[in-house]
Amino acid sequence: MVKISDNLTWLVQEACKYPPGHRKRQKILTRIIRLVDHKLWKENTPYYEDALQETWIYFCQNICEQKTAKPYDPNKASIITWLNNYLRWRLKDGYIKIEKQKKQRASVRVDENNKIIDPVDNLPAKANFFPILQEIEEWATNDPEDKLSYTYLDRHPQITCQLLILNRLPPETPWKNLAAEYGIPAGTLSSFYQRKCKPLLREFSRSQGYI
Repeated sequence: MVKISDNLTWLVQEACKYPPGHRKRQKILTRIIRLVDHKLWKENTPYYEDALQETWIYFCQNICEQKTAKPYDPNKASIITWLNNYLRWRLKDGYIKIEKQKKQRASVRVDENNKIIDPVDNLPAKANFFPILQEIEEWATNDPEDKLSYTYLDRHPQITCQLLILNRLPPETPWKNLAAEYGIPAGTLSSFYQRKCKPLLREFSRSQGYI
């Protein structure tokens, strides 16, 4: 009788013979997911499904190649152990997020009618409070000289300075979120931003007299 671990190892080897996005690779990965799913760590928490979904994305992106992390190494752990380790980290993130939300809810204020007072309602309009940020956002969105849209990461024309600058304006989109969305390591995105995008942002800020 063939052990499931041996079968999974063979399936991974077969899947990785095909390039990313290939129909046969996708078919084999789907088969692996079906074999592994019922063996993963289970938890009755409101954030479990989100953590599991992140785990499957991680699996597809790193089972053969390094996209968001080091690729799977069968010499270090079985697929089930590898995925369970990642899943538990995502569950930990979910727990921290929920606890943070609880603390925020515990500190809310209510008015005389017992209705929650949203502190955002008491803030001045963004245009008055953050005029510089608004100007930067308009500049990046319009890209009048096309510098931002034509400055992109090698072999990834969809990752432009326009995209990253807009995503990194407050409230900033975390690098790990961008990495997961575009399948590119967070370090690569951050390095490109520092090397290519920040100088353009600094150039605009200087032209406007901000620095």
